[in-house]
Amino acid sequence: MNHWASSYIGKPWQVASDGPDAFDCWGLVVEVQRRLFGRRMETIHIEPDNLRLLIRTIRQHPIRREWQTTVYQREGDLALLRQSRHPVHVGVWLDVDGGGVLHCLRGCGVVFQTLPSLRLSGWQIESFYTYIGDLNYDRDGHPSPQPIPTGAQLRGS
Repeated sequence: MNHWASSYIGKPWQVASDGPDAFDCWGLVVEVQRRLFGRRMETIHIEPDNLRLLIRTIRQHPIRREWQTTVYQREGDLALLRQSRHPVHVGVWLDVDGGGVLHCLRGCGVVFQTLPSLRLSGWQIESFYTYIGDLNYDRDGHPSPQPIPTGAQLRGS
């Protein structure tokens, strides 16, 4: 694969790490979004063995307000993944080799997997999310998304 993501593949998984030498799944997402798409995202550290907290955080964290569900994924969108009933993993959609997810797994590190490869590994995509912008809030606490600057999505590696 000749793609910007090649520089991430093979980096090790490490709990509560957001690069540049090791990542957990969320740390990789934060790094890719910041470095390549110019998006500010909060670093969230959760003990990966605390599944209840992990599931609750994925469902309820305020950062989800900056992302909108989409059925037409594009480069840089988030992929929320599950192996059972609840999503517990996240990666970044790439438009390469027919499309797939760049993600960081315990025991494997950063990998790129196409949709068939994800299915063979037991992963199902719960949903895709596209960035709708940093949010400002009005006096009533309603979010008001700021537009993504045109032409500024990829900043190079």
